[in-house]
Amino acid sequence: MFTGIIQAVGRIARLEPRGGDVRLVVDTAALDMADVALGDSISVSGVCLTVIDFDATSFAADVSNETLAHTTLGKHKAGDTVNLEKALRLADRLGGHLVSGHVDGAGKVVSVVPDGRSLRWTFEVPSDIARYIAHKGSVCIDGTSLTVNEVNGNRFGVNLIPHTVEHTTFAARRPGDGVNIEVDVVARYIERLLSAGDTPRLDEAFLKQHGFV
Repeated sequence: MFTGIIQAVGRIARLEPRGGDVRLVVDTAALDMADVALGDSISVSGVCLTVIDFDATSFAADVSNETLAHTTLGKHKAGDTVNLEKALRLADRLGGHLVSGHVDGAGKVVSVVPDGRSLRWTFEVPSDIARYIAHKGSVCIDGTSLTVNEVNGNRFGVNLIPHTVEHTTFAARRPGDGVNIEVDVVARYIERLLSAGDTPRLDEAFLKQHGFV
């Protein structure tokens, strides 16, 4: 699990084809690798990957064909920047929201416009993802935990403060670029509860009963 609080921006050093899959090597000069071990999980722009080799300034992970097909990793090339976050530990602060690293699909940047000192970013996602995105809910974009400020059909908007832009790959993103999207897992659990057997009434009592509030 992750928090969606980006710890560093890395750079793809190599993409090595391996029989349909790819071995991804990421330069991590800005990420503290002192406590990383083989088999650990690292979120790479929102995708949970397993460390199979590493040193003080880089790590390698195998990326399956399935992941390449359903995330933006399949379109990356050497030199591209990626958001990095090491897996959450029990004693860590939960500064964003719980993120699994299991990307639901890819969306794209529609527009970026000034909104006070922040920037309003609008994204477009497929309808099977849009159904889980709610006003003032949480969403993970390229591994970054963000709050939804606007929803309009298959499009939604978030505000990014200067600090977030400067310390993530959003600094290099432009309209038309693809992004990885992971919806809030709470939305999926609620849908599962509602679809199981008789549909209960979705109210405050129901949410309390199932531990959502």
